[in-house]
Amino acid sequence: MRDLLRARTSLKEEIEILLNNQVKMEAEASAKYLAMASWCDRNGYRNSAAYFLKQSDEERGHMLKIFNYIMTVGGTAVSPEVPAVKQEFASFRSVFEAALQSEINVTQSINRIVTQTRREEDYATETFMQWFVNEQIEEEDNARRAIELFDVIGEEGTGRYHIDKAVLKLTSEN
Repeated sequence: MRDLLRARTSLKEEIEILLNNQVKMEAEASAKYLAMASWCDRNGYRNSAAYFLKQSDEERGHMLKIFNYIMTVGGTAVSPEVPAVKQEFASFRSVFEAALQSEINVTQSINRIVTQTRREEDYATETFMQWFVNEQIEEEDNARRAIELFDVIGEEGTGRYHIDKAVLKLTSEN
């Protein structure tokens, strides 16, 4: 039966696997951002909590975009299982450092998919993935700029309060 289904799509199995892995990665990123939002909220960083809630929603949107693409081209989209995510962080700054590392990991994964689509001459999927390539430029930039706030403002005195206020402006500038 699987061979019959495979004959009904031009999506190569290896690309389908990579795309489903990306669906899972996006779901995990969404869950990580929810945990970051909760940590920030519990520690009095309400603006940062709102920022991470928005980021979580964006990652879920990315997951659904890829999931729908797989179905549209006749592949088998797999609903991801998300493992437990880290709920506690050592510091306010460490939350944002974890976010940046997550975005870098996503960028690297997307680049691997694009590389494979080129090898397989899957131009439709390569074109589809270009949106994610461009999106990751913005995602990494926001994450880096958030960490820069810690360096520019500093955490002493009311620094963390001012950092939390400045986080609101990160996504509104793009």
